[in-house]
Amino acid sequence: MRNERTIPRSGVARRTRLIAVASGLVAVGALAVPTASAQGPAPATTFSAAQLSAAGHAVRTADVAGTAWAVDRKTHTLVVTADRTVSRAGIARIKQAAGSNAGALRIERISGTLRKLISGGDAIYAPSWRCSLGFNVRSGSTYYFLTAGHCTDGKPPWYTDSSHTTSIGPTTGTSFPGNDYGIVKYTNTSLSHPGMVGSQDITSAGTPTVGQSVTRRGSTTGTHSGKVTGLNATVNYGGGDIVSGLIKTTVCAEPGDSGGPLYSGTKALGLTSGGSGDCTSGGTTFFQPVTEALSAYGVSVY
Repeated sequence: MRNERTIPRSGVARRTRLIAVASGLVAVGALAVPTASAQGPAPATTFSAAQLSAAGHAVRTADVAGTAWAVDRKTHTLVVTADRTVSRAGIARIKQAAGSNAGALRIERISGTLRKLISGGDAIYAPSWRCSLGFNVRSGSTYYFLTAGHCTDGKPPWYTDSSHTTSIGPTTGTSFPGNDYGIVKYTNTSLSHPGMVGSQDITSAGTPTVGQSVTRRGSTTGTHSGKVTGLNATVNYGGGDIVSGLIKTTVCAEPGDSGGPLYSGTKALGLTSGGSGDCTSGGTTFFQPVTEALSAYGVSVY
């Protein structure tokens, strides 16, 4: 999550982002713990992979902001998470779009609002917002760091402080929406860039598994842990900002944590994208898989 502003895309105002402004943390809207209730029992019919894929495509086509969806492999259903901004009409539109595959949908309500959030986990500052550094990476003897793509959107320069007196370097790559990762090059040779997240050394990168215990670090809320609850999730943040292939977790996060690292022991797993909730009451947070960003930019953790 980064600290918040609205940026037009193709003449359409984008859904408000969660960023940490340089003057301090701004949290818009309460984030709350996902409720356990779901609308209706799980269907008795077993749906095929093709049907579940078609259902997921239908949810994307319905384009209802404030929703996220992922296949639950145990129940063979498509779990659609709907935040408090999603109306009954929005749910009906999703089900109508799914057509004959509507029975494959399991709607789960959360009381918060899905929104984008911004050594690994340290604060980094663009001219108008704050995010969190994900992982330090390198290509040969050239050093970079990864963070969220909604933080690097527009390719801003980056600084270590809110007064913008100590430069880090420029954004050299960004991918958002669709993906949510970006890369920044270290051009200030006086800055150290250890391959660590806080005191945790990171030596490799990998893909998490459902049920795995994971940890996240961010510049707003520090270090928090939880479990992976889904893979290949898609989130519709609104305004055309749809991100796919995300890791769904029970780890909490708040504005300014965007781009921060998700890891398990010495293994890098993801970059904080967004979610619903806070670190007082808990919540759901989604992460961009880090292996995709490493591959895209030809860099590695160390």
